[in-house]
Amino acid sequence: MADKIELALQAVEAAKTTGKLRKGSNEVTKALERGQAKLVVYAQDVSPKEIILHLPLLAKEKNVPCVEVGTKEELGAAAGLNVGTAAVAVVQEGNAKDLIKELGRMA
Repeated sequence: MADKIELALQAVEAAKTTGKLRKGSNEVTKALERGQAKLVVYAQDVSPKEIILHLPLLAKEKNVPCVEVGTKEELGAAAGLNVGTAAVAVVQEGNAKDLIKELGRMA
């Protein structure tokens, strides 16, 4: 399982520099609903949980890989933020394309 988390964070980092990200649960939800998201990564330590509970369900419905990582800070750092974030969606893969494909196979 740790491999999947590691891969997801690497994909977010790669997409940050060469692709395009949406940050925050509202932006991620919109990206999923519009069919733009290629990968969804969300943090386990979000409070209240209701903020992100719908993301795995929506991602599954749209056939998008979805990975839970440990903390908002960890996810925020991977996305190039100085603060934590509840969720991140990769909307343009850039160099993360192969990592996202691999995550799709693991799901």
